[in-house]
Amino acid sequence: MARAPTALLLEDEPLLREALRTSLAKLWPELEVTAETGDGDEALARLLATPTDIAFLDIRVPGTSGIEIARRFAGKVHVVFVTAHGEFAIEAFERGAADYVLKPINLARLATTVERLKGRLSSAPRELRPELLASLERIEAATAPVAATAAHEPQREPTRWLQATVGHQTKLITIREVLYFQSDSKYTRVVRSNDEALIRKSLVELLETIDPQQFWQIHRGTLVNTEFIESVIRDGLGGLEVVLKGRNERLKVSRSFRHLFKGM
Repeated sequence: MARAPTALLLEDEPLLREALRTSLAKLWPELEVTAETGDGDEALARLLATPTDIAFLDIRVPGTSGIEIARRFAGKVHVVFVTAHGEFAIEAFERGAADYVLKPINLARLATTVERLKGRLSSAPRELRPELLASLERIEAATAPVAATAAHEPQREPTRWLQATVGHQTKLITIREVLYFQSDSKYTRVVRSNDEALIRKSLVELLETIDPQQFWQIHRGTLVNTEFIESVIRDGLGGLEVVLKGRNERLKVSRSFRHLFKGM
């Protein structure tokens, strides 16, 4: 018996995601939706962990964008873009995407997409042409919320995930899961609530790419996720130590960074 085709749905509007899932179930009962999410980081992690035949990708979502996911999995997954922007749809189809789905979901149009996908599953996914990705990025930029930035300082998007070594495996770790980073010889420890990992990035490199409001440097060798700080206590010598939620260890705060905790 042939294996059932699999799909991932990335759409951050719950009602639209439900409409897409329900419509696919009607048109293609054999299709197994193995993952659905509105978060790009989660979608990326799922695709890295589990081989998937088809990815329905919204362009603009929280976390890793649908464009970046398409770029990473070009030639490995059949990509269908889900978008409200019809002006680039034909271009998307002609330049490598398996197809496109316009919002709101139209059952007749989705039926055409399903038939195209069925015809393509027997062959390798198409590579996405650079011109298509550039066009999608222009649309993403044009529809991005306007943010106040310094006149001569382009705003850099903070890193949202890392590839790290856990035992003999390489895993994708989302930044918001990390309790703290701690330098360890030539590696940096990445400590989560349930495990640890190692990366080959120094704390200096991390400081250039992560959100400084989320992670505070409290020691030359330690960055802590402020979301997991439960309290700050004074040791017997007048120093400060950070207590994390649900953890036994205490992280020392060096003199240079004690000002962060004034008033606590």
